[in-house]
Amino acid sequence: MRIHIGTDHAGLEFSTQLQHHLASQGHEVVDHGPIEYDPLDDYPAFCIRAAQAVVRDQADGVETLGVVFGGSGNGEQIAANKVLGVRAALVWNMATAELAREHNDANVIAIGARQHTFEEAASFIDRFIATPFSGEERHARRIAQLAAFEQDGILLPDPRERASQPDVLDASEAFDPEAG
Repeated sequence: MRIHIGTDHAGLEFSTQLQHHLASQGHEVVDHGPIEYDPLDDYPAFCIRAAQAVVRDQADGVETLGVVFGGSGNGEQIAANKVLGVRAALVWNMATAELAREHNDANVIAIGARQHTFEEAASFIDRFIATPFSGEERHARRIAQLAAFEQDGILLPDPRERASQPDVLDASEAFDPEAG
């Protein structure tokens, strides 16, 4: 499988270790940077390029996934998710790594390199790569809704509009939690 990776200065050492780890498992690793330590570099371009490459490869029928990482993984996830067709998930344990693929068919994961040991992060990445999308109808339906919104901004109808119910309580209305 081809694995695209992108980071910033916070994940540079992790990136080198990860490239060796993935290559030793037979994966083709494509590094989108950085190539040298710069404490002032910015993650968006590196992570967006990695995410773009995942989408491009998937469109070409190449089996591929992406891993982006930095200090916390949060900004890197946000950057990757700006790319049309990317479903990037922030992963912090084995369950989130597995569910990102199994339920969300994530094609990119983000990890906080400063939040985990290399061994922990590598195990999350290995689990992510090894876990297939379940293909269950409910998950596929939800992913299709996300893709539709991404393409044309269409959402399912708001159920409050059908029921003519307000989405907030009027200040004069009493709220009874027992009533449901």
